[in-house]
Amino acid sequence: MNNQSAITTVGLTKRFERHIAVNDVDLEIPKGEVYGLIGPNGAGKTTLIKMLAAGEEPTKGEIYLYGDRLLTDNSNPHLKQYIGYLPDDFPVYDDLTVIDYLEYFARLYNLQRTQRRQRLQEVLELVQLEYKRNSLIANLSRGMKQRLGLAKTIIHQPMILLLDEPVSGLDPIARMEFRETIKSLQQAGMTILISSHVLSDLAELCTSVGIMELGFLVESTPLSQLYDRLSRQEIIIRILGNKDKLEQELKNDYTVKAWEHLPDEQGFKVEFDGKPEDSANLLQNLIKAGIRVCDFHCQQEDLEAIFLKLGHKQVS
Repeated sequence: MNNQSAITTVGLTKRFERHIAVNDVDLEIPKGEVYGLIGPNGAGKTTLIKMLAAGEEPTKGEIYLYGDRLLTDNSNPHLKQYIGYLPDDFPVYDDLTVIDYLEYFARLYNLQRTQRRQRLQEVLELVQLEYKRNSLIANLSRGMKQRLGLAKTIIHQPMILLLDEPVSGLDPIARMEFRETIKSLQQAGMTILISSHVLSDLAELCTSVGIMELGFLVESTPLSQLYDRLSRQEIIIRILGNKDKLEQELKNDYTVKAWEHLPDEQGFKVEFDGKPEDSANLLQNLIKAGIRVCDFHCQQEDLEAIFLKLGHKQVS
């Protein structure tokens, strides 16, 4: 088994009576990756993560962490020390202070007193809650509670971090703060698997993605390769004046495959199949035609568009 991979699964399957939640999944995540797991509700993401965290026993198949097989019994406790697992419904104890909550989990992980004090300070600073150390958890915002949950999860310095919907329900500022913390953990050498429905966050964080559908892992690839293979080029054009004239110019350009109107009425999203010089020629032709262009920029389809496209293919 390749010990250059942090996580490897072979034929991993979980059946609940007649329902197969995870179906014959072969997964490989190299060390130091941030791996995004996406898919609709019921696709099997949470069940897969629970099995990787040794919280759910596979019906069949094998899990390897850094080349050693993970079992749910007590035969390899050192492997479970590799794992930090933050479920989407982790417990918080509202009547405790932040520092007492973290102290409690540090004791559960058998951190010695001198080591404990230093580690508590490190995680509080990492998740930016040092100034809340003596606050009651009941008085924290949702975003602060989520960062506290992350602090609890990494207090024993795991090598693998498993996060199930960690930004669910967070406002944009709280999500941004959480992303920055995850980036810091990756820079420190941690391997991170994160599931989320907020695909813009995953696109910013992840080096690779896996897409689950009906228990199957239908895609598992570096994010850059997914974009190269499936992301169409687009040009956003906004004009002042006659839209009919713009549409006529678009019809005459062989690099333009299709277009649609944007909600602002004067904007168009153009599906484009050309090189940078072709987009420059298109802009030049629009200006020569007397079209008053106030916005013209190229972009690629985002992760959400790719996911919806793949999901449609799976259904059809």
